[in-house]
Amino acid sequence: MSTSTASLAADRAHSTVPEHGTGRRGRTLRRRAGMVLIAVFVALYLVPVAGVLATSLKTNAEIAERGIWALTGKLTLANYVDVWSTANTVRYLINSFQVAIPAVVVSIAGGTLIGYALAKFRPRGGTAIQLIIVSGLFVPPQVLLVPLFTMFRSFDLLNTLWPMILIHSAVGFSVCTLVMRNFFEQIPDSLRYAALIDGANEGEVFWRVMLPLARPALAALATLQFTFIWNDFLYPLVFTSARDDVATIMLGLLNVKGQFTVAYGTQASLAVIASIPTVAIFFVFQKHFVRGLLSGALKE
Repeated sequence: MSTSTASLAADRAHSTVPEHGTGRRGRTLRRRAGMVLIAVFVALYLVPVAGVLATSLKTNAEIAERGIWALTGKLTLANYVDVWSTANTVRYLINSFQVAIPAVVVSIAGGTLIGYALAKFRPRGGTAIQLIIVSGLFVPPQVLLVPLFTMFRSFDLLNTLWPMILIHSAVGFSVCTLVMRNFFEQIPDSLRYAALIDGANEGEVFWRVMLPLARPALAALATLQFTFIWNDFLYPLVFTSARDDVATIMLGLLNVKGQFTVAYGTQASLAVIASIPTVAIFFVFQKHFVRGLLSGALKE
C-alpha cells in the first residue's frame, strides 16, 4: 500500500515538473515577443525622425538631385543658419510660447480647482457638472470652426493670438478637470480631515496638503497640454494665416516653403527647432510625468 502511494506521488511530481517548465518557457517567450514588438514600434517611430534629422543636414540642391533618403557624407548646418537668420523663426517661437504658457496655466489652474471641489466636496449634481464640463471634448474641432470664426471676427480678434489662447484654455479646462478629479479621489479624505482638525482652513488644506501631493499629476498635465498646444496647426491656420508676425511655429513651417519648389531642408531644420521645446519639457518633467500617468493605478 505504501509502495503504491509513493509511486503515485512520484508520478504526480514528475507530471508537474514539465508543466512548471512549460509555463516558465511560455512566459519567457511572451516576454521576448513583447520586447521584439516594442523594438519594432520604436524603429517605426524613429525612422521618420531620422529622416527629418538627415534632411535638415542636407542642402536643398542635394536633396533635389539625390533625394531625401540618399546616403551622403556632405552634412551641413547651413539650413539651420538660414532658417534662423532669414525666416521669422524667433517670432514664431515667441508667439507659440505666448499661446502655450497662458493656456496651460489657465486650463490646469481651473481644472485643478474644479476637480478638487468635485472630488472632495461632492456637491449635489457633481456628476452632471462634470459631464457638462467634459462634454466639449466630444465635439470635433472642425465643427466649431465656423461659429468660432464668426464670433472672433465680431470681437475683432482675428489675426491675433487671443483665439488660440481662449480655445486651448477652454478645451484644456475640460481635460484637466477630468484628470484632476480622478486624481484627488485617490487621495484619502483622512488627510483633509486631519488638517482641518489641526486648525487649517480649506484654502490651506488645498495649497499645503493637496497640491504637493498632486505634483505628479500636474506635471503630466502640463507636459501633455504644452505638447498639444505647441503642435496645434489647425487653429493658427484658420485664425492667423493673414499675418506672418502672429503665426505660431507650426504655421511657420508652412510659411518657409520655397516659392516654386518645396524647401525640404529648410522645413526639416525648422521642424527640428520646433521640436526642441517639447522634448525639453518632457525631459524636465520626465520623473513626475511617469508618476502622474501611473497614479490612477494606485489604490487607497
